[in-house]
Amino acid sequence: MSQRMQQGQPMIVMSEDSQRVKDQDAQDYNISAARSVAEAVRSTLGPKGMDKMLVDSMGSVTITNDGVTILKEMDIDNPTAEMIIEVAETQEDEAGDGTTTAVAIAGELLKNAEDLLEQDIHPTAIIKGFHMAAEQARAEVDDIAEDIDPSDEELIRKTAETSMTGKGAEVNKEHLAELIVDAVSGVTVETQDGENVVDLEFLNIETQTGRAVGESDLLEGGIIDKEPVHDNMPTEAEDADILLLNDPIEIEETDVDTEVSVTDPDQLQQFLDREEEQLKEKVQQIVDLDADVVFCQKGIDDLAQHYLAKEGILAIRRAKKSDLEFLSEVVDAAVVSDLASATEADLGFGDVTRDEEDELFYVEGEDAHGVTLLLRGSTDHVVDELERGVNDALDVVAQTVSDGRVLAGGGAIEVELASRLRDYADSVSGREQLAVEAFADSLELVPRVLAENAGLDSIDTLVDLRAAHEDGDVQAGLNVFSSEVENTFDAGVVEPAHAKEQAVTSASEAANLVLKIDDIISAGDLSTDKGDDEGGAPGGAGGMGGMGGGMGGMM
Repeated sequence: MSQRMQQGQPMIVMSEDSQRVKDQDAQDYNISAARSVAEAVRSTLGPKGMDKMLVDSMGSVTITNDGVTILKEMDIDNPTAEMIIEVAETQEDEAGDGTTTAVAIAGELLKNAEDLLEQDIHPTAIIKGFHMAAEQARAEVDDIAEDIDPSDEELIRKTAETSMTGKGAEVNKEHLAELIVDAVSGVTVETQDGENVVDLEFLNIETQTGRAVGESDLLEGGIIDKEPVHDNMPTEAEDADILLLNDPIEIEETDVDTEVSVTDPDQLQQFLDREEEQLKEKVQQIVDLDADVVFCQKGIDDLAQHYLAKEGILAIRRAKKSDLEFLSEVVDAAVVSDLASATEADLGFGDVTRDEEDELFYVEGEDAHGVTLLLRGSTDHVVDELERGVNDALDVVAQTVSDGRVLAGGGAIEVELASRLRDYADSVSGREQLAVEAFADSLELVPRVLAENAGLDSIDTLVDLRAAHEDGDVQAGLNVFSSEVENTFDAGVVEPAHAKEQAVTSASEAANLVLKIDDIISAGDLSTDKGDDEGGAPGGAGGMGGMGGGMGGMM
């Protein structure tokens, strides 16, 4: 054995199928994979951003410019690319918006880190510099941010409008922003400490196709998209006692297979009579409870429907579990799992009305802690994108109300942060100083891409923005509609501070995670081409190449 080692033969530790990429190659591989992901969503940034059409393996089509939706739907099969997608998911969970910004900054940080690596600066120094810059940037965001009063509806409405601009919701953004602010105020509770807590659990979103977006509405209470189970039932009930039931009003089936031999027709009639009695008993229990309306999650037998209609009780079957849980808050009722043990205390109280045109039931409680946003649009694709835009805007408004800090948008905050980070870099010693400067450059990607996507010259725009900030205009940003550099805060382009803090943190941590890797050991093939010859840059782009091939087949 020792003789073989002397001859310089390597010891084989890994299996034949495994792959290993080390040092500079590993860093190049990871950085190009992460940058591919960032470049995939860059063109969607800002009010003039374009949309992506995503076709999944089943042929379902999604048209969106929501960063996190694009990255989740894309067929990416690369470990590093998936780490960058996590940035978007974290941003979505924590801040609700700014996913494209966070991913684009992460990609730019890695691009600038690549230049530093080529200058033989050790990854550890870059990581430390990025970390210091991110900490400083967060502190500066807090310093620049303006505190707002949660009751300042006009400013909060502007944050909703800014969030929706460039998305499917943009055409009717004023109307929708008003609905969103009213919806959030409907589920906001002030704690004893004087803080505002927004409970979006009590906000339900229902969608409907066939009507204009401008006809979207906000309702105090819940919506049930169902028909009454019987034509002879009432369709409305005022001051109604409402039973929410998670128990079928049907004949109870036995759990085991049983066979009964019937020798006499009378015996068969007895069985049928007994089944009818069972159903009558169940309906009688509802009558005894004095319920006027029954929302049932399970089935209701045809005969039971007849008896309920006879008693003048409005019944709806196969209601969604989530709808029942929401209604339990709206009408203050318990969801009953066993009809036999139900009491009057389990019933809720409210009004049920029917919109025949939309074929919906509106359920309003007396002191409803729950509101429903009814979004309308001409087609399914329009409504889906509208819902994504409204969800982001809801999160943004909720963040703004609870956090109480806002910033000027249109790249204003990024240019100001970059300027302040360059000043901060002068006080940083060692090679970390270069990393802090690289971080500042990376933040300026946002105004550059905003300008690019609006068809403007990104370099001229950046020069004008820097000049405005050097003159002391902290809120100078790019208004892509007028193509001018102006005070975007006064122009109504307002963003929540928390989302920006989260984007900076997520992007720097993801970039540092990628930079720290110097060795990739894979149990199988690292390639992402999946048999396609179209994979461009290593990682990320291969998965997209596969998607391109699939779409080519559709043409």
